This record gives sequence, structure tokens and C-alpha cells, in this order.
Amino acid sequence: MSEQVSGAATLPAETVAELQELMGRYPQARSALLPMLHLVQSVQGSVTTEGIETCAALLGLSAAEVSGVATFYTMYKRRPMGDHHVGVCTNTLCAVMGGDAIFERLKDHLEVGNDETTADGKVTLEHIECNAACDFAPVLTVNWEFFDQQTPESAVELVDRLRSGDTVTATRGATITSWREAERVLAGFEDGRVDEGPAAAGPSLAGLEIAAERGWKAPDVDQADSKDNEVPTESAEAGAAEADTARAESETVAEESDADVKGGGSDD
Repeated sequence: MSEQVSGAATLPAETVAELQELMGRYPQARSALLPMLHLVQSVQGSVTTEGIETCAALLGLSAAEVSGVATFYTMYKRRPMGDHHVGVCTNTLCAVMGGDAIFERLKDHLEVGNDETTADGKVTLEHIECNAACDFAPVLTVNWEFFDQQTPESAVELVDRLRSGDTVTATRGATITSWREAERVLAGFEDGRVDEGPAAAGPSLAGLEIAAERGWKAPDVDQADSKDNEVPTESAEAGAAEADTARAESETVAEESDADVKGGGSDD
């Protein structure tokens, strides 16, 4: 079953309804464009021309405006994706720690280049920018879930398990489903897996552990507020008075200089 949107191609009626639901979550409907594009990907496997035209018609935008957004962000794909998106961080620290070697090994093993999909349609490989997980370098992601401290060997084992349909769980995150299912979550529709796996571990918690050992803690909110509202001390008042005096002297000099200019300068 599908529904025709005026000025656009077709999408399933239930998808159009969900696109409209996303629009209703924002004070200005056009703010929903990013999650709407993720929803299109979850249904069609990429941002299709049909998806662009439908979003444009719903939001009262031109197809060019929507296409400009879809081509600006690398998470939006214009070609069909595999069942799983495998992203290898090749930014500075991960690259130095082995990310480049992991990426080269996976390209050879999967027989694909960057942003290409395996012949069986199971895996799309991409080198990606920093994922803010430098304390676990080198990292890669599967459908945006983290796999920490990888090696070329562990990465090969991981993609083989994905292609075989094995159950795979992220180092810090949920059980891996599929790229399309992950896209639906990014669109704003929960899958009930938000509490699976640890959100933080190891090096990320080192500072918290040191603070606990040494009894460090953040200032009490009430104390912080009271400091903000403190009456200026005598020294602060004196400093303010000095600043006012200096400002007045500066203004006087400026006025005298201006008077000289207007009067043609002083007489010799």
C-alpha cells in the first residue's frame, strides 16, 4: 500500500505517516529533515530520489534544498547500502595505533574499496573520521556501534561473523541488528535496546575513579549559586572605583584632543 504526496513520488503510506509524525515533533517542521532522511534510508536502503521528493513535498521545500542536505552529510548514502555498515576510524590517533592497517586489511579481505559494498550485499566498508573514542583506539563501528581496540585480525573475524549471520554484540553498546534498523533508531524510533551493554568503560572512567579515590567532587550547586550572588568585597569596590577614575581620565584626554583638532591645534 502506498500514498501519493502531491508533487512527489511514492513511499509506503505508513512511512509517509511516520515522516509526518517526525515533522510534528518540532516547532518548525523543516527542522525534522535530518531524521526524515534517516527514516527514508531505513526503508529504502539509501536516500533515493523518491525519498528526496517526498520530504520536499511534505516540508514545502524544493528537491534541490533537500538534496543539498542529503549530499552534505556523509551519513546519508546515495547508493544502496549493505546489510551492515563497517566504519574504520582512520583519523590521527586511530591511524597511528593501527587504523590504517585495519582498513587496508579489510579492503583486501572483502575485495572492496572505500564506500563500496561486498558482492554478497552483506557489508559496506568506509573509512570514517574521528568517533571521539580515542581512549579505545583503534576503533571501528558496525552500524554506528563501537568495537574498541581492534586489530587487523579481530576486524577480519568480526566482518566474517557479520556475513555469516552470527549474533554480534558491540564492545560498548547493543546487539548488532542491521544498518537499516540502526537508521530507524537515528530517525527517532526506539528499538528497546538503549540499555544494552555498557555506555562507558575502562579508560573513559579513569578520571572518575581518581576523583573517587581522592575525594574530589564538583561544588554543590547551591554553593556555586551563592558565590555568583556574593556582594562585592571592599577590594573589589576599590578596584571598580579605580577603573571608573581611569575611564574618566581617558575620556578627558580624548575630549581635549578632539577640541585641539577642531580648533586647528595650539598656538605657537
